[in-house]
Amino acid sequence: MTADVRKTMLFVENTLVEGGKPAPRPLRMVAAVAVLPNPWVGRGFVEDLQPDILRLAPVLGDLLVPACIDAAGGAAAIEAYGKAAVVGTMGEVEHASALIHTLHFGNILRSAAQGTSFLPFTNVRAGAGFPLSIPMKHKVEERQGSRSHFLSMTVSIADAPAPDEIVVAIAVATGGRPHHRIGDRYGDMAAMGVDQASRPLASQEV
Repeated sequence: MTADVRKTMLFVENTLVEGGKPAPRPLRMVAAVAVLPNPWVGRGFVEDLQPDILRLAPVLGDLLVPACIDAAGGAAAIEAYGKAAVVGTMGEVEHASALIHTLHFGNILRSAAQGTSFLPFTNVRAGAGFPLSIPMKHKVEERQGSRSHFLSMTVSIADAPAPDEIVVAIAVATGGRPHHRIGDRYGDMAAMGVDQASRPLASQEV
């Protein structure tokens, strides 16, 4: 399948100073991106996307995840993660969604990063050069309400996606925002007298 991928890119961002104050420890965010032809373009309305999902998603995961994990310093260094896709203008948003909203893709990142929480996401349709924001949250389910780790990394590729392409991306971070100081959901819940155990975490995302 790698012959279908037109290009891959790796973005690394290191935040050393935030708000004019040195970070207690540098925050590294890494995004790995693949640009590939949209397999559903030119076929009319394709009812069953599953065959191409099964063909492409696992290979994309195997292609992107190792490079992303390695650039971040290994699984133990990673504290947050996320995923995103943008489909070109000849495709459907469903086509972008198809390649990232499958366990055949997401579980590769979750397992490699030693995570337990779900992967936040964006999926959109846009043209070449679109600034794609990849949202992230804490990789551990019990800490997914930690607002310190509500992060986004924005990447842009000048020539992608072409109208008949899809850009698939993952991102990881080695910590939360430097100097984070807005508390977290758990503190809010305690102040409001809400029993954390009585409500599922996933339904309380903010």
